[in-house]
This record gives sequence, C-alpha cells and structure tokens, in this order.
Amino acid sequence: MERELALELVRVTELAALASAPWMGRGDKNSADGAATSAMRAMFDSVSIRGTVVIGEGEMDEAPMLYIGEEVGSLNGPEVDVAVDPLEGTEIVAKGLNNAMSVIAVAGKGQLLHAPDMYMEKLACGPALAGKLSITDPMEETLRKAASALNKKVSDLTVMILDRGRHESIVKVLRKVGVRIKFLSDGDVAGAMAPAFPEAGIDLYVGSGGAPEGVLAAAALKCLGGELQARLMPADGNEYKRCVEMGIEDPYRVLTMEDMIGSGDVYFAATGVTPGEFLGGVHYFPDQRAETHSIVMRAKTKTIRFVRSLHYLPNKTLLNANPQPVL
Repeated sequence: MERELALELVRVTELAALASAPWMGRGDKNSADGAATSAMRAMFDSVSIRGTVVIGEGEMDEAPMLYIGEEVGSLNGPEVDVAVDPLEGTEIVAKGLNNAMSVIAVAGKGQLLHAPDMYMEKLACGPALAGKLSITDPMEETLRKAASALNKKVSDLTVMILDRGRHESIVKVLRKVGVRIKFLSDGDVAGAMAPAFPEAGIDLYVGSGGAPEGVLAAAALKCLGGELQARLMPADGNEYKRCVEMGIEDPYRVLTMEDMIGSGDVYFAATGVTPGEFLGGVHYFPDQRAETHSIVMRAKTKTIRFVRSLHYLPNKTLLNANPQPVL
C-alpha cells in the first residue's frame, strides 16, 4: 500500500465527522449516522484503492451504502480490505457526549477478520503491557500482572469499561481489588485505544463490546504498539452458526491481533466528532470554517500523525449535498 493513502483516509474521516457534527445534541442518532455514512461513501470514490468493505453498516439488505461486500475507492489502486464505522458513537452525538469518532481501517486483501455483529469480550492494553497479559486469566490475576509490569500497586491502576448492566460482575471484582474505574457511556473503539495514550491515564480496557469495533480497535493498537485480545460471545445457536459460516471454526477461541488484522501492513484513521480522550471534536468558527482533529497511523512504520485541519465549509461540495438539521 502507498504512503499517500494515509492522508487520503484522513480526508474521508474528516468529511464524515463534518457531516455528522451538526446533529450533535439533537437527539437524532439515525440522521447523524446517515449523514456520516453518506459523506464517507461519497469521499471514498476519490481514494486510490480497490477496496471491499468487510466491516461496515450491515448486510446489503440492511444498509443502502457501505454494506459488507460493497466495493469502494477509485478502483485503480491496490486491493484492500476496508473496515469502517462512519460514526462510532451515534448515541454520543445524539446526546452531546464525548468520544464520538469517524473511523476507518484498511489492510491488504484477506487480512481483516469478517467479524459478525455480536458481542466480543475484550482485553486491551498499551505498549508497556503488550504480550504480558492473557484474557483467559481471572480478572484479579490480570490486574496483578498489570500492576507488577507497570511497577504500580493494584490500587493505582485505572481500568476503563463500558457502563453496562452486563458488566456488573466485572465491576464487583474491580471494586473488590480497589482499582480506579473510568466508566464509558459509549465509544468502544476509543475506549480500547485509550490505554495506548499515556495522557489518557488508562491502564487497561476490559469488558465486552461489539465485535466489528474490536477489529477496528485492533488495527489502531497494532499501529500504536498496544494489544487487544478477544473472544466472540455468540448469544445463541443462530449466532454460533453465523460465526462458522463466516469462517470462524471455533467461535469461543481466543482471537489474537493476527487473527483479527493479519500480519501485514495496516492503516488506521479517525476524526473526532465530539471531544474525547485523545482527539478534539468538530469546532465551528463564525467565518463558515470548522476545525477538525484527526489521527492517522500506519503499522509498518509505527508513524502516528495528529492532523489539525481548518475547513471552509461553503467549498465542501460533497458535504453540502448531505441533509442538514432543520433549524
């Protein structure tokens, strides 16, 4: 894959973020997601790839665009797998909360796991803990190992977890051992990435979230030098069968980084829609300009770029073609 692809992907996530940001705080998550998806799909046409969406907005009969199996890009470049979440955190935007992002991961054809839309158990960490933990260990043992590797007391650890009723038993263990807990309302990808950013102050990300978001987070963590281990959580026989049909012979086995994103090169790009742990949100100025904050990374080089952009909105033809909130 070409180095120029990194900037092209940022342009795609920027437009999706700009399209969804006007819906912030308006209580309409579907319109916010639709605006981001339409903008992302339109901008993809200018990217020099022959991409196939392996993680997207759903099956062809469920999603009008960016559906699983859809071809994207100019169709002139390398063949690649594409994973997208045009608006990671639809509820976040609807409620005006933090950590909503527009996200893309791109890898060589056949690299990205075709993750079924179900829950996935996750254990994510930054570079200091990569290779030193196991998702198969009891939570108390994981915390003990993490504290030892970081030369901290267990009580000095900070663990992030989605604020969900299904995590009650995990939270009880975390309270029992005395770690600090930072609850996340939504934003599974941002949560799993947080331990790789020292400024976020997060040591571990635990609990369950969406499987497609797990693959996106694994792509980011590969670029950041961190790690994500995972296990799918089929809820019933139908979900188990779906895993097998998608090529996952043992849905309950531990999934490594290589299982989820392969061993080759990976690109990851994200633009903040609302402010988060490591990205600012879209900010508007009186002169019809808007500021975006993005991150773009490449696993091969481990280069991490933070991109601050100022956009003159009247010149955004593709953006202006999207429906806007009625004021």
